[in-house]
Amino acid sequence: MKTALYLIPVLAALVLFLLRAEFRKDKRAIYFLKPLSTLTVIAVALLSFLEPAQNLTYAVGVIIGLLFCFGGDIALMFQDNRKAFMLGLVLFLLGHIVYAIAFGWLGRFSARDIFSTITLLVSGVGFYALIKANLGSLRVPVIVYIVVISVMVSRALSTFASPVFTNAQAGMIATGAILFYVSDIILAAARFWKPFRYHRASLAFYYGGQLLIALAASYFA
Repeated sequence: MKTALYLIPVLAALVLFLLRAEFRKDKRAIYFLKPLSTLTVIAVALLSFLEPAQNLTYAVGVIIGLLFCFGGDIALMFQDNRKAFMLGLVLFLLGHIVYAIAFGWLGRFSARDIFSTITLLVSGVGFYALIKANLGSLRVPVIVYIVVISVMVSRALSTFASPVFTNAQAGMIATGAILFYVSDIILAAARFWKPFRYHRASLAFYYGGQLLIALAASYFA
């Protein structure tokens, strides 16, 4: 059994308590549980080094991406402050760039890329049209963010065509990237379109996605 799997129940419990804290607006608990949850995902990635087979490019890329996301998580705990929100946006943007580079470096271009690119393009343009009226001066940063996260998902899907990854690994990476994408869509919709009470449920998608991306590092043959 992969060592990293033992941390899944730990992360699940932390995220459940974090969701409860978010719904209760318990900031003290959020300030403790959110960083701890992300650190647990980083630990999942680090535990891949205990496995007999490793891919340094993937593992290091994922860990660096997670560290940027960790900084983004900290910043977005104070997102009511515009500077903190912008810092969080930049840090997550850098995390997506690192992920895209790691996935793209090891992935392979294939005919499937045409379909995934068109799908992500239509999705991105449609979502931007939905929220653009409320973006104000954030229009350019949000456009850049949509483009970068779309590229990240596209490169995650390219792992299916790569001999470096097993089908199970590619499934983890692609599903993880899509869950990450969905979590960002939910957050952006709540902030720039229509606020809704349960938007913090996006954390389940976020941590599920990050976990799958990190866990894939332990499954190299």
